[in-house]
Amino acid sequence: MTAEDRERTIAYVALGSNIDKREHYLQGAIAALNEESGITVTGQSSIYETEPVGYVDQSAFLNMVIQIHTDLLPEALLVTLLAIENRLGRTRDLRWGPRTIDLDLLLYGDHQLTTPDLIIPHPRMHERAFVLVPLSEVLYARQDALFESISAHLEKLEGKEGVILWKKAQ
Repeated sequence: MTAEDRERTIAYVALGSNIDKREHYLQGAIAALNEESGITVTGQSSIYETEPVGYVDQSAFLNMVIQIHTDLLPEALLVTLLAIENRLGRTRDLRWGPRTIDLDLLLYGDHQLTTPDLIIPHPRMHERAFVLVPLSEVLYARQDALFESISAHLEKLEGKEGVILWKKAQ
């Protein structure tokens, strides 16, 4: 399939930051995505402050989810996300450790994909309130089967009280 043959796909990306100017890194990642050829940010959640998961001896995170329209294939989109993380100073010294920015591809249209580098839908998103709360906010306007599915997972999930609204979406 060539780029001309592809339609733009709606995808959802989770953003997180817990180093220095956390909101600055979130906004920097959004701006960088909007500057990329083949990507347009079309929606974003509020920003939520959350306690760290996995490695807990670190500062609280700011998390959000954005909706994008893209004509990039999933693997190319992942490469772009990783390049933006690198430009914004992301290092991978410690698994689940502190980071300037974390960009996780959650959903890519209705595609399912499993490769050594990428799994879509994101394999742990249904376990994480810091992903489901902002994702359900972005999906709310759709009121479709995807919104209903994410809402159902969120209802069953414990630990939602650890996700606190930090800044309302504009």
